[in-house]
Amino acid sequence: MLARSHKAVSTKSQGTARGSILLVLLLLATGLLPVSAQDALFRARENMEYSLELGVSTAIHNNPLWLQANRYGLSSVKNQNGYAMVGVFSDAKADTGYVWNIGFGAEAGVAYGFTSIPVIQQLYADIHYKRFTLSVGSKERPAELKNNRLSSGSQTLGINARPVPQVRFEVQDWWNIVPRWKWLAVKGHFGYGMMSDTWFEQSYLNSGQHHVRWPLYHSKAGYLKLGDETRFPVTVEGGVEWVTLFGGKAKNVSDIPGYDYSMGYGPMGFVKAIYGGGSDKSDGVYANAAGNTLGSWLLRVTAYAGKWKLSAYADHFFDDHSQLFLEYGWRDALVGLEINPPANPFVSAVVYEYVTTKNQSGPVYHDHTEAVPDQISAADNYYNHNAFSGYMHWGQPAGNPLYYTALYDNDGTLAIKGNRFNAHHIGIEGNPTPRIAYRLLFSHTKNWGTYAHPFAEAKQNNSLLAEVSLQPKPRTQRNYLDYGSRRSFWKGWSITAAFAYDRGTHIGNNTGFQLTLAKRGWLTH
Repeated sequence: MLARSHKAVSTKSQGTARGSILLVLLLLATGLLPVSAQDALFRARENMEYSLELGVSTAIHNNPLWLQANRYGLSSVKNQNGYAMVGVFSDAKADTGYVWNIGFGAEAGVAYGFTSIPVIQQLYADIHYKRFTLSVGSKERPAELKNNRLSSGSQTLGINARPVPQVRFEVQDWWNIVPRWKWLAVKGHFGYGMMSDTWFEQSYLNSGQHHVRWPLYHSKAGYLKLGDETRFPVTVEGGVEWVTLFGGKAKNVSDIPGYDYSMGYGPMGFVKAIYGGGSDKSDGVYANAAGNTLGSWLLRVTAYAGKWKLSAYADHFFDDHSQLFLEYGWRDALVGLEINPPANPFVSAVVYEYVTTKNQSGPVYHDHTEAVPDQISAADNYYNHNAFSGYMHWGQPAGNPLYYTALYDNDGTLAIKGNRFNAHHIGIEGNPTPRIAYRLLFSHTKNWGTYAHPFAEAKQNNSLLAEVSLQPKPRTQRNYLDYGSRRSFWKGWSITAAFAYDRGTHIGNNTGFQLTLAKRGWLTH
């Protein structure tokens, strides 16, 4: 499937996001924002695009990994699935020369074989003031410091699950702190939202399974860039991503059926989510951090040699605080290498990644007691939690899809059953002609289960994707996306055909095909 340049997924619980967006638009419509902001709304109306997309997948057994992973949740593990979407967008970036810029998007459709039949795919409004952005709603956001088409995926802020409706303040693009030299730049975001999959979890989970109803979501990230590739051929980028799930009503906590309690939505919960403080009622005398806190440290070093570009990068995941710093050592990470050769019709990018999650601070967890005063905060159990269903949204891991979704088991549980694994991943893409593009992905995993429930024997899996995309009349790049003359019917169309398979003992032997037809064009311009 083509990389979805606008897509994001949201569903039933978007009332809060919709209300916030309507309030913003009401302020604009009634003239309560500055005249320059109203001018921005006029420019947005004059640059509206539409999108139409139809996707169909068919498979033997289940839908293979790479036909459903890293697609912003617009996917399904079921062997027969499909969707039809229609959307309207007006995208704008900050710092375009105007003080105010406004963007918005709305996309909806129907699906079969998915976790819901009607799907609100996007609903958002972006208000840009100079370099700063207020983004409200549910919007697809790419992963940072990785190749989104070829990487196996970020471990924290990934593109595998449906996006979370939220309100966030952002610096979206690199902001040069020293404009004259352009060697030091920053970007990042800070936001709050609410997970939208409570109805799905209540209908899918077996009776007595622990989960949290309507949990809140806090995310923040900060990134730093050192270097200017136009003056010196090496740049260094890095940063931290941090997510906290908090609040809501916990059900059947600690595997005790009927043990429910409210974690609330009080103001201190919002504050403690920032630094991972507080504790939950189920912690008892052994106070832990409130909610589910996790994140990643990121680093990427890029070297330029003529027309070649070479990048090495790392993504170190931490669950709670034990891997946040160096107390237990950093033995788990995703490390990768990306090569971008000079322009040629064969290969435009190659990515290799190695992922290891076996250590998780070690196999022992022990709360200090009078008899044994040592505190050992290990056995992190990545992506799982004793109150929340885990770090997932609508059943899909919200980070890297190599933590295979429990939806493959279809057993009424959502816990990640195999989070201790090693993986090798390769991605290759190219453009044999301006109208044809291809993508190849291959992943090999060896999985030992979890510390609490190890597999009797390590499970292995191989997953392949081969994908070809055709644009009969490709778009041209000017000052804006130009879909060409409206007299040419085929301009703006694309068709993508994909074949994928899984072979192994973890998610089974799956073989599938996928066909995606899309049309994009201008509504106003």
